[in-house]
Amino acid sequence: MSDTAPLRARAEIDLDALRSNVRTLRARASGAALMAVVKADAYGHGAVPCARAALEAGADWLGTATPQEALALRAAGLPGRIMCWLWTPGGPWREAIEADLDLGVGGMWALREAVGAAREAGRAARVQLKADTGLGRNGCQPADWPELVKEAVRAERAGLVRVTGLWSHFAAADEPGHPSIAGQLERFREMVAYAEERGVRPEVRHIANSPAVLTLPESHFDLVRTGIALYGISPSPELGTPADFGLRPVMTLSASVALVKHVPGGHGVSYGHHYVTPGDTTLGLVPLGYADGIPRHASGTAPVLVAGKWRTVAGRVAMDQFVVDLGGDEPAVGARAVLFGPGDGGEPTAEDWARAAGTIAYEIVTRIGTRVPRVHQHVKSERDG
Repeated sequence: MSDTAPLRARAEIDLDALRSNVRTLRARASGAALMAVVKADAYGHGAVPCARAALEAGADWLGTATPQEALALRAAGLPGRIMCWLWTPGGPWREAIEADLDLGVGGMWALREAVGAAREAGRAARVQLKADTGLGRNGCQPADWPELVKEAVRAERAGLVRVTGLWSHFAAADEPGHPSIAGQLERFREMVAYAEERGVRPEVRHIANSPAVLTLPESHFDLVRTGIALYGISPSPELGTPADFGLRPVMTLSASVALVKHVPGGHGVSYGHHYVTPGDTTLGLVPLGYADGIPRHASGTAPVLVAGKWRTVAGRVAMDQFVVDLGGDEPAVGARAVLFGPGDGGEPTAEDWARAAGTIAYEIVTRIGTRVPRVHQHVKSERDG
């Protein structure tokens, strides 16, 4: 796709920024391997191009949530270690085994299905046993861990599985000092020690997500899993801005202004007339809406850069479009409206939109829909010198 093609809207993906973020994160966890998590279409950034860029920059592993996501990476020719962890009964276990994926296993039912698929495939499944150390989501509870470990060791001795990893996930690593952090680390060490005492010899032990990579070096173990930080977004504003951590946001979302018109004071704008013009003004129509992932909760609050000034979404975000009050300015139709980007060009950031919508920046970038083309660019930034 041409970088200059006239588009209704576009999400520009700065792959140089992503590569730089990988290098920064590797330096933060220099004693561990790095997994680039590209689940959910790389948090909305485009899984295959981002995965390739991450590997080029030195990522050791790729990670996805669903096996279908991981299989799509293999089908696109992505090499090396790829792990997936969100399974449901009847999933594509055999296909995953034959594609040389590492399979997250958080309970006995999953281990049984992996073992059955390994028998069918005639080769061992690479599995990573997940411990629920306190998040209370996916993973095996401490009370059930002995049975899972025992059966995994039995299956390994039978040549049906290879236990390649032991892992867990933090509940509150984005809140420094949260009491759950120390508790989870202690429990993880205990559950790892239990498994290793019974013969498990994992290649990797891992619990660190993006905030833990940035703030908890004691949690890095053999492998760290970098998700949102890979895309240049701080996992928590309380921890610091992206720049504070040497990261650069990767996505810039913009659209072409579709209409500019004069309206009198007292004119209602968009559904429900939740915004009424305070006086004679100009309105600009931005052709993006909640069908494209623009949060309706940002109605009346979110910022947009148009003609060098921050504007505010005027009234309700509709399915395909929203309006900004231009305050009498008259940019040309087709002028660029930048919803968010790195911020160094004066534009808002994904974090600004998250605050406006009462959510987190993860959701802002991940929810951008398929009607918005991703334009993957090699952009020389100031950081390249």
